[in-house]
Amino acid sequence: MSGRAAGEQVTIADVARHAGVAASTVSYVLSGKRAISATTRSRVLASVRALGYHPNAGARALASRKANVIALVLPLRTGMQVPVVMRFATAVVTTARRYDHDVLLVTADEGPSGLHRIAGSALVDGVLLMDVELEDSRVPLLRELSLPGVLIGHPADSTGLACVDLDFRRAGELCVEHLAGAGHRRIALLGAPAAVYDRGTGFAHRTRRGVLAAAGRLGVEAVTRPCEENPAAVRRDLTALLADHPDITGLVVQNESAVEPVLSTLPTLGRRVPQDVSVVAVCPDELAEPSALTCVPVPAEEVGRQAVTLLMRRLRDEPVPEVTLLEPRLTVRDTSR
Repeated sequence: MSGRAAGEQVTIADVARHAGVAASTVSYVLSGKRAISATTRSRVLASVRALGYHPNAGARALASRKANVIALVLPLRTGMQVPVVMRFATAVVTTARRYDHDVLLVTADEGPSGLHRIAGSALVDGVLLMDVELEDSRVPLLRELSLPGVLIGHPADSTGLACVDLDFRRAGELCVEHLAGAGHRRIALLGAPAAVYDRGTGFAHRTRRGVLAAAGRLGVEAVTRPCEENPAAVRRDLTALLADHPDITGLVVQNESAVEPVLSTLPTLGRRVPQDVSVVAVCPDELAEPSALTCVPVPAEEVGRQAVTLLMRRLRDEPVPEVTLLEPRLTVRDTSR
């Protein structure tokens, strides 16, 4: 019908001839950049199917000046919980595909220079930044670049940015309110590894602030300590904590790697859960469910989805809020009372 040699690629001109329209009309139908009558649109799409036409991705990108790729900047640093982080990444990739975008994963810890390199490469249309610090060195550059961006997390100053995260301060408050409501007067936060606090990572500091603020408001004595990741370190830190503060009856844990060692170590120290010590965690629900652990779930999937949605809005030059905080909720299970 078209007279093309076997294996020769069908072009937009072939589709136009087959449909009896101009090549520009085919382009408009495929790109959606102009309104085309339903009759003409149906005829063009029928020709696309009949000829087996597949628009070339590179040509589409050149024509639209878009790469249909977004970057997820996820520096792999000390103290990061990789399984949890990958839940965020999976949600980003899945949601981006719904918008016909691929995801370039950038794991090098390059700070502003890495962001500048990404922006200058023309490989991506926008960028998502993770592991955001309160005084993040990447933020001033992000404000200057023409590259649209969204932060998963938020710095101390979010002016002119687009950020999305769980409200971690409120999450810390919820944990303390639950324990105080059950009659606990002396509690402790076993937090993220020291390196996470040292570099000023926002979620860890905000949770700690929430714990201390709620404790002060409710007349609860609270101590906070960082906790390292490996089981031996968790056992050591927990043993030292209870030796220093033997009257503690409530624990808040914000360290996914510490959850199982905490629950297994407490009975060896003569502390039954929840009869002697109640345990509440800020962690993904999938981690809490097997141990019937009371927790404030970290909604990685929802945060990832919202981050991509906000970035797509920015790519369309639509206004977006500077900070979107997801309201935390407490799921009460068997480890607290």
